[in-house]
Amino acid sequence: MAGVIQTTVRRSMPASLLLRVRHRSPGLANGLAGGALAAGLGLAAFTVLVMLLWVSSPYPDSGPGGALHVAAALWLLAHGAELVRVDTLSGAPAPMGMPPLLLAVVPVWLLHRAARDTAEGGARDNAPLMPGRTAWAGVVLGYLAVAAPAALYAAGGALRPSWAWTALCVPLVALVAAGTGVWTAYGRPSGPLEQVLGAVLPRGARHLVLGPDGRPGVAARAAAAGATVLVAGGAVLLTVSLGWHLGETRRTFGRLTEGWSGWLAVLLLCVTLLPNAAVWAAAYALGPGFLLGTGIAVTPLGARAAPLLPPFPLLAAVPDPGAGTALHGTVVALPLTAGVVVGWFVGRGSVTGGGRFGVWTTGRTAGAAAFAAGLCGVLMALLAGLAGGPLGTAALARFGPVWWQVGLATAVWLGLTAAATALTVRAWRLRRSYRRGERRPDRVVAPRRRPALPRPPQRERLPRGTWFKRKPGRSAPAPAPVAADEPYLLLDDDDGDDGDDRAHGAPGDLRDLCDGADPFDLRPRPEPLDDLPTPSPPAAPGDTEPRPPA
Repeated sequence: MAGVIQTTVRRSMPASLLLRVRHRSPGLANGLAGGALAAGLGLAAFTVLVMLLWVSSPYPDSGPGGALHVAAALWLLAHGAELVRVDTLSGAPAPMGMPPLLLAVVPVWLLHRAARDTAEGGARDNAPLMPGRTAWAGVVLGYLAVAAPAALYAAGGALRPSWAWTALCVPLVALVAAGTGVWTAYGRPSGPLEQVLGAVLPRGARHLVLGPDGRPGVAARAAAAGATVLVAGGAVLLTVSLGWHLGETRRTFGRLTEGWSGWLAVLLLCVTLLPNAAVWAAAYALGPGFLLGTGIAVTPLGARAAPLLPPFPLLAAVPDPGAGTALHGTVVALPLTAGVVVGWFVGRGSVTGGGRFGVWTTGRTAGAAAFAAGLCGVLMALLAGLAGGPLGTAALARFGPVWWQVGLATAVWLGLTAAATALTVRAWRLRRSYRRGERRPDRVVAPRRRPALPRPPQRERLPRGTWFKRKPGRSAPAPAPVAADEPYLLLDDDDGDDGDDRAHGAPGDLRDLCDGADPFDLRPRPEPLDDLPTPSPPAAPGDTEPRPPA
C-alpha cells in the first residue's frame, strides 16, 4: 500500500507540470506565431515592392538575389536601423540613416495588430483576455526570431545593416508597438501609463496627460493637435513650394532616369519620403530650418547653396540661395496657428473638462497651456530626429533638421501663443455661461496631497437605539401590530370585508368615522421610545413558540 501511495505522489508532480504547461503554452505559442507572422508579412510587402521595381527596371544592376538583399535592408531601415553602403565610388563605406517615415508605418501597424489580436485571443463578450505579459513577450520574441535571420541575410548585400543600430532599433520598435497593441486590447487602461509617467511627470501634471478611463487628457490632446497642425501645415508649404518650382521639379525626373519604369520608381521614392519632407517644412516654418550638409543651413532668414546634392524632385522645393524675403517670413503663420489650436484645446478643457478640479484658475490654465506646448515640442523633436539622418560621410554626414532645435523652437512659439489663447477662450466661455444665467463657479483651490472626501448629504436625525432595526429572529412570529418602520397599507384587508361593507353601506361608514371608530381596524403609529426594550433571545432550532422578552 505504501508503494502505491509513493507511485501516485511521484506521478502527480509531472502531471501538474504538464497541466500548467498545457494552460500556459497556447498563449505563448499564439504570441510567437503572431509575431513571426507580422515580421513575415512586413518582409513580404517590401519584397514585392522591390521585386516589382527590379522587374520593371530597364537596366537592373544585380540579379534576384541582390533585389532580395535590398528588400531585407529596406525592411530594417523602416525600423530606424542605419544602413551602410559598401559599393561607393571612393571605396569607403557610406552610412545611410534617414528612414522613410511612410515605410515605418508598415511594421508598426503589423506589430500593433498582432499584439492586439494575440491578447484578445478570439475572446468574445465577457470572455477573459490572455495575460498581457504573455502576449507581449510572445509577439516580441516571435518578431525578433524572424528579424535576426533577416538581418544576417541583408548583411551579404550592397546595403548592409549597422549591427549597433539594428540591435537597438528593431527590438525597441517591437517592444513599443507590441505594448500599444496589448494596451489597446485591455481597453487602454491608465494604470500602466501612470506607472511609466509617474517617474517623469510631476504629480500635478498627470491629470493633464491622462484623463478618465485611460483617455488622453487636456494637455495630451492639445499637444497632439498642435503637432498635427504643424505637420499638415508643413505638407501645405511643401506643396506650394513644389508648385512654385514646378519647372525644376519636372527637369529633375529627366536627369535621374529615363522611361516610365524609372519615373515610376522615382515617384514611389518621393511618395515614401513625403512625411519626411513635411517635417522638414515644419522645421523651416518654426525657424531652425534644416541642414543640407555639414554647415549648410536653410532657414527663413536665408539659405546657402549645396553643390554636392544630386538632382531630386523633393529637393527642388528648397528655397533659392540668398537672404530671406518677406515672402519667406510669412511661414511664421504656421506656428502661430498651431499655438492658437493648442490654446483653444486647453481653454475649452479648463471650463468643460477640468475633472475633479472644476473650473481652472487663470494660473492653472496658463500652466496647462505651457505644459501642452512642451509636450508638443517633445513630439516634434522626436519626428525631426526620425525624419533626418546621414546620407554619406564628410559634407553629407548631417542631413535634415536638428531635433533639439526643433523641439525648443516649438515649445517657445506654442508656449507664448497657447497661453494667451487659452486664457482668452476661458474668459469667453465663462462669460457665455454667465449670460445664460448659470451660477458663477467658485474659485477652485489647488488640490492637497490627500484630497478631502465629499461629505454625505444631510439626513434627518433619527432617535437613538434600534427602533428601525428588525429583530434577528428567523421564525415566523405571531401576528403583531404594524411595526413603526412599515408603511400603512390601507387596502390589505379589502378582500375579506367586501360583504360587510356592502351590508353596512356608506352611511354607516360615515357614522363610524364621525363617532371616532376606525373602520379599517388600524392601530395608530406608536410614539418613539427613549428607552428601548431588551430584544428577545433568538429562537432555538425547532422551537415554533416565540419566547417572552428577558
